[in-house]
Amino acid sequence: MNAPEKIRLTDYSHGGGCGCKIAPAVLSEILAATPIRGLPKDLLVGLETADDAAVYRLNETQALVATTDFFTPIVDEPRDFGRIAATNAISDVYAMGGRPIMALAIVGMPLEKLPLAVIGEILAGGETVCAEAGIPVAGGHSIDTLEPIYGLVVLGLVHPDKVKRNSSAKPGDALVLGKPLGVGILSAALKKGKLSAAGYAEMLKWTTRLNTPGQALAEMREVHALTDVTGFGLAGHLLEMCRGARLAAEVRFDALPIIAEALDWVKQGVATGASERNWQSYGAEVQLPTDFADWQKKLITDPQTSGGLLVACAPQAVPAVLKQFDGDAREIGRLVAGAPKLRIT
Repeated sequence: MNAPEKIRLTDYSHGGGCGCKIAPAVLSEILAATPIRGLPKDLLVGLETADDAAVYRLNETQALVATTDFFTPIVDEPRDFGRIAATNAISDVYAMGGRPIMALAIVGMPLEKLPLAVIGEILAGGETVCAEAGIPVAGGHSIDTLEPIYGLVVLGLVHPDKVKRNSSAKPGDALVLGKPLGVGILSAALKKGKLSAAGYAEMLKWTTRLNTPGQALAEMREVHALTDVTGFGLAGHLLEMCRGARLAAEVRFDALPIIAEALDWVKQGVATGASERNWQSYGAEVQLPTDFADWQKKLITDPQTSGGLLVACAPQAVPAVLKQFDGDAREIGRLVAGAPKLRIT
């Protein structure tokens, strides 16, 4: 009797993880046509600065953080896909300084193509991450789709005075990045069948690590702004921070944390299509050195799935911020007065 054929989830999707997000320029055009009417005074964070989640004040000491995130497979193993997607979705609550309290599952599966056991493994992977975050999966919604889709709606709580927006940075703030770059590059190598076992393990290490430092950062007055780096790459999400605060950013490329195998692959030309779409969307706002290589550009635009927190804080707070990340974070640059743009040195 022949063994059942192994399912490769990435064969069922045209793109993977946060690399399948709509390009920034296209999303901006869509949202520009979205009417904004009669916003309630208790809606503390909405669409205005492309922040990570919506925040609604419930009372003097509690605000509700609400977000949703879902995507197509970035890896082939069903349980790993579920873990990555859940970690990525919960990250948006942490990026607002919140504490997650509950999740709802978003499930779209090609039922004629995927065995029910595979779908069950995806959901089980997501549930294990929710358990790690201390929250239940309290319900959800499922439909029959052409491509596998999985993610979560996540609700959390935060004190209204401790919400960390992506738009409240100050001139002179230091920039700290909580995880290394290169997840999109590793996913592209995986799709091509080139990624090593060690590279896959490294990819899982970072994409399934919860951004729990966000809760501690919410308690620090010298942390002024917070976001997470996902599908638009470091450059894209930093530019969102710059636009919101009306500041410019300076980043030292040599200071960027980069996953070692991703660095090897990008130098060989391996990258996602989303990286180029990202550059076409916001490249005019980025100033590069004259000798900047194409592989370097691919790294700053690389779409991160479940990427690290990007922190803007007073320079004297950098040691305390770094301490929250157990040695994994790096100081990468600063914010300065000026028109919103990004300068790489």
